Amino acid sequence: MKLHFHGAARSVTGSRHLLETRNGSVLLDCGLYQGPREEAFKRNRVFGFDPKSVHAVILSHAHIDHSGALPALVKSGWSGPIYATPATADLAALMLADSASIQERDVQFVNQREGTRREPLYTSDDARATAALLRPIPYHQVFEAAPNVHASFHDAGHMLGSSLVKLETEGKRIVFTGDLGRASLPILRSPELLSGADTVILESTYGNRVHPPEEDEERDLAQIINTVAARQGKILVPAFAVGRTQHLTYRLKRLAGKIPEIPVFVDSPLAADVTEVYRRHPECHEPGTWTNGDPFGFGMLRTVRSPEESKRLNNLEGPAIIIAASGMCEHGRILHHLFHHGSNERNAILFVGYQAEHTLGRRLLEGRKEKTQEIRVHGRPMIFRAQVFKMNGLSAHADRPGLETFIRAHARTLMNAFVVHGEPDASEALATWVRETTAARTLVPGLGQEAGI
Repeated sequence: MKLHFHGAARSVTGSRHLLETRNGSVLLDCGLYQGPREEAFKRNRVFGFDPKSVHAVILSHAHIDHSGALPALVKSGWSGPIYATPATADLAALMLADSASIQERDVQFVNQREGTRREPLYTSDDARATAALLRPIPYHQVFEAAPNVHASFHDAGHMLGSSLVKLETEGKRIVFTGDLGRASLPILRSPELLSGADTVILESTYGNRVHPPEEDEERDLAQIINTVAARQGKILVPAFAVGRTQHLTYRLKRLAGKIPEIPVFVDSPLAADVTEVYRRHPECHEPGTWTNGDPFGFGMLRTVRSPEESKRLNNLEGPAIIIAASGMCEHGRILHHLFHHGSNERNAILFVGYQAEHTLGRRLLEGRKEKTQEIRVHGRPMIFRAQVFKMNGLSAHADRPGLETFIRAHARTLMNAFVVHGEPDASEALATWVRETTAARTLVPGLGQEAGI
């Protein structure tokens, strides 16, 4: 039995791991690589394996860096089952349709600008065909993903429907974390750590960092809002439509009375649709989430759906909070808000999630000590003067102590640990600790590497 690592290996995006057994192969996630345009163009079109060899896909959760290449797999001719929790299946159908629209628009823009005739990675038809292959499986229910490969989903506490995947085959017990969440996240239940695995595939996004306490997070968020609102500025928040937007609006509702009553715009039709999915799946919510009414709405919250409404925010007077995708400033409506509001030093951009290497969000974050930054938005140059804030504490990923807690739950039986989904320094730091703490063979696999288990 072998594991092949075809994405999120010494990097964060593009999660894609192939489990090869005597009776068939199972693909764990099929995510979109996000990075420089040319590199992403190539890497998202090359799977590194023969799609015909894949019996089924098991999807840990709906984030695009874990699900976003599924329509490309289907476009290649693959038509097997895609297993996911019910909430993940509902979210993935929405997100893949949105991703297809982005693929189509991006290629059209590049072709017009550069005179090329590129094809999109996949189309809306491919996304619909992919959604038809989703097979919802509730948490804890065992299913056969391939002959004699038994799997089950367990709550990862990272986003709605997210799961750890437990696989049992050929006498082995394998646990894939997907993205492991945090015990203190609002709305969601705490992660189920499980125990007794002999092999783990472990994410390491924050493998070398510690998040601040939850009470510090809300205090810092309130301070940023009060500071920028006092100078009549706007706060731009790049946020994933799934998970981060809902957690942020939930926190803003809890801050009532501690921050000024300024309008909060969620400028994302996808986020609005996703919030409805959140309302439909209370089985994923922690007890008490609905104690004070709808956790996803409050008086100053406005949802922006049409492009015309979004453009009207360009001329908005006075302080406001504008939340829009994408979370790494690579596409979506956040870009036109950056272009129209980013040159004003009264305004601010607040990063509330991880910014991958080579993304615009990462460049803005790394240059935040400068008073001005020269950037390009939609191919147009601009001088960015808005203040840059970063809040690691709002992350939905487990930090180093959370990852250590997971490993300790498996330490007595652990024989293999594969550390993935992290930049090299974070992955290596966590791997060093695993080696020192357990007797497991511990690897930080490179792209395309395989390992016997």
